This record gives sequence, structure tokens and C-alpha cells, in this order.
Amino acid sequence: MNQTNGLSPSGKFDFVDILGMQRPTLEHLLAVAERLKAQYRSTGRNEPMAAGKTLAMIFEKPSLRTRVSFEVAMTHLGGAAIYITPGEIGLGTRESVPDAARVLSGFCDAIMARTFAHDTIVQLARFSNRPVTNALTDRSHPCQVMADLLTIREHFGSLSGLTLAYVGDGNNVARSLMEACAVFGLKFRIAAPAGYELAPSDVQTASNVPGFDFQAVTDPRAAVKAADIIYTDTWVSMGQENEKAQRMKIFTPYQINAKLIAAAPAHAVVMHCLPAYRGVEITDEAMDFARSIVFQQAENRLHFQKGLLAVQLGGQ
Repeated sequence: MNQTNGLSPSGKFDFVDILGMQRPTLEHLLAVAERLKAQYRSTGRNEPMAAGKTLAMIFEKPSLRTRVSFEVAMTHLGGAAIYITPGEIGLGTRESVPDAARVLSGFCDAIMARTFAHDTIVQLARFSNRPVTNALTDRSHPCQVMADLLTIREHFGSLSGLTLAYVGDGNNVARSLMEACAVFGLKFRIAAPAGYELAPSDVQTASNVPGFDFQAVTDPRAAVKAADIIYTDTWVSMGQENEKAQRMKIFTPYQINAKLIAAAPAHAVVMHCLPAYRGVEITDEAMDFARSIVFQQAENRLHFQKGLLAVQLGGQ
């Protein structure tokens, strides 16, 4: 295996971006996650393959799902996790990213970081001799998207031939979804207002994957008309609070509601990476109706990340 499989030149398994990985590697991560989930469901336990090992968790942004899922994953695998707040580490201010990476490498067995700048993750991976995981940056959210694929595969039985329609802001989640769809062969449709689309350079990069099937529109109904999955995210991400009033006006036609769902095939499911602002980007009836798989999707953050840690720390 080489660097495109997620392995650094030193042989450690970094998980930084979807397009930095080859499909067999991503398939393996899903398979390990599925196996560990089934084992836990049937026995209430997992093998302690990370016994005596510690995960450093760096947070520049708060999170419910990211912190709890990684911490519980380490507990299930017999290890421990340490939550590190922005004030405790001061990445790039109190202490440089390379220095922090080297220090944590001496204390811990793996590093997970949820940051604003994507380059912070890149530097952590470069200067750490322990595996590094991107738990979210302003550019990408690969753990979320892999948990999404796990959920979609559980629901439909396969990823082959499916169409995913993303409705809303062309943000980090949308970008990672596009990349994952390119790698796994799903058709990707996005409806976003003018000025909030995915960057053409990112679309061009994804188009280098053979078979990439992509369409961008401004009309949400056009995006979902052949969709198996309707997906949305918040319209105002952390760090965009000063744009909130403007975004609320622009994105109002992009709400996931009963009317939009009715424009999709009768079997289409609804997904949201959470937190959801009910009554804004998604209504209560869309979140809670029979074909919403939002909370299965949230639970699978635990199972995918457990599988990832089992590969990074347990040799799976």
C-alpha cells in the first residue's frame, strides 16, 4: 500500500480526505465497521484491540456526535480518549501545529482533530508519527460521509446504481459526499443557490475519477426527481454566523419538506448530518417521517469510527 491508500511514507494509516484513498481501502473500512457493529449488536461487546492505547482528540469546534462517537468507540475497543479543548492547546498560536503533533505523538497512539483550517489536519498528519484522523475541517468531513455510506448500504443493500441528491449549501459535507459518490459510483446531484455551489476546481478534481456522474442545478425539485437519497445540512456553518440573515433569505426555497419529498421517487430516504435546525433547512415532518434515516445515520458515526480506529490501532 502507498500514500494514496491512506498510509504515510512511514506506514501509519492517516484518514484525511476521501479522494486521498483508494476504493479497496475505503471498502475495507466499511467492512470492518459492519463486522464490529454486528458483533456488538449480537454480544454487547467488541474485542479489546485498542487495549492500553490512547486517542488524543483535538477540538477547535464543539460537537456532540464527533466527541461522543470517538470516545465511545475507544471505550468499546478497550482504549481511552482524551478531549483537548482549544484553550488547552492553542494550535498555531500558543503552540505550532508541527510541535503539537510531535508532542502528542510521544504521549498517544493516535490523533483525531476537528478544526477550522484543513491545512491544520494536513500538518498534523505530516509531523505526527501516529495515525491522524480528520474529524471535520472547513473543507471536508470524511468520517461523516463514510458513516453515511454505511447507512445507505444498510438500507438499500448496495451502493450500486443509487442517486444521492444534496440540497443546500455547497459546503464541506457536500464536497465530501461528492467525492465519496465519485469513488463508490453513486450519481451525485446538488441543488444550491447561485454563489453557494461547490467550487468548480473541486468538481474538476472529482471528475478525474472514472465514471463520475455529477449534475449541479439551482432547482431542488430537479435535483431530487430521480433521487434515492435526499440529503441536507445546516445553511449556516460554524464561522458563518455573520452571514446568517442573508443566508436565511437565499436558502428558504431549499428546505427539505413534504412538498419537496413528494417530488422524489416514493422510496427516497432523507438524511441530515446534524445538528438539524428544525423548521429551517428541514421540517419536523421530514426529520421524523417513516423514510427518514437520520438517526441511524448518526449512530453509524460510532460504528464507522470504531472500524477506522480498529484499522489504525488494532491491525484490522
